[in-house]
Amino acid sequence: MFPEFRVDGKVALVTGAARGLGRAISLALAHAGADVAIGLRDAGDDGGLAGEITGMGRATLPVQMDMTVPAQIAQAVQDVVDRFGRIDILVNNAGIAPGNRAEDVTEEDFDRTLAVNLKGTFLATQAVGRVMIRQRHGRIVNVGSQAGEVALPGESIYCMTKAAIGHLTRCLAVEWGPHDITVNNVAPTFIRTPGTAEALSDPAFEADVIERIAALHRIGDPMDVAGAVLYLVSPAASLVTGHTLVVDGGWTVR
Repeated sequence: MFPEFRVDGKVALVTGAARGLGRAISLALAHAGADVAIGLRDAGDDGGLAGEITGMGRATLPVQMDMTVPAQIAQAVQDVVDRFGRIDILVNNAGIAPGNRAEDVTEEDFDRTLAVNLKGTFLATQAVGRVMIRQRHGRIVNVGSQAGEVALPGESIYCMTKAAIGHLTRCLAVEWGPHDITVNNVAPTFIRTPGTAEALSDPAFEADVIERIAALHRIGDPMDVAGAVLYLVSPAASLVTGHTLVVDGGWTVR
């Protein structure tokens, strides 16, 4: 048998799917054969993503999923199970990164960053994990960041949450492995998305980022990350769990 990278017939749920990495991951999974439920902070505004997925011949379901509202997380997971009967793949993509120097971080920013990046991620994983335990199978990928591996000035709270996600990944991989559930973490560098557009519009900042991406010297595209996610949820990665796959062009090895 050769490695298989298709996910035909699988059902995936992607959080924070409306734009950027979430959008690319959703489309990549659909292209590889999965039906894709898309978690949205506003279920009425998917930016045309649902239409693109159905245009590939795959089924989709937009679900209301504000990651700061536990009741919405639980209901979204139930809605996906009611529609498709199962969830084979969860991609925890939703996250925020309000930048500020540590001495100027507000309690509001602190609480909201942890609510989305940690609490929301855990609650979504817990709800889907219960489904996967019943199924005796599942693939979970957290979208972390190189910020969980290296220090980024002005991003202390974001870095803290992404480091925590890396260790949560390891803990859940050990705990849920006996149920044939793998849990992995993808940690990207700066990727050209709507969320990074403002920072990268500064030529000096962009030049510094490209220099720090030491091996390849280019800023990533969302599909660079989607490819890593697709590998980790595919049969080709069936023996990979508890791992952080850094997609950073060489930043962290310098």
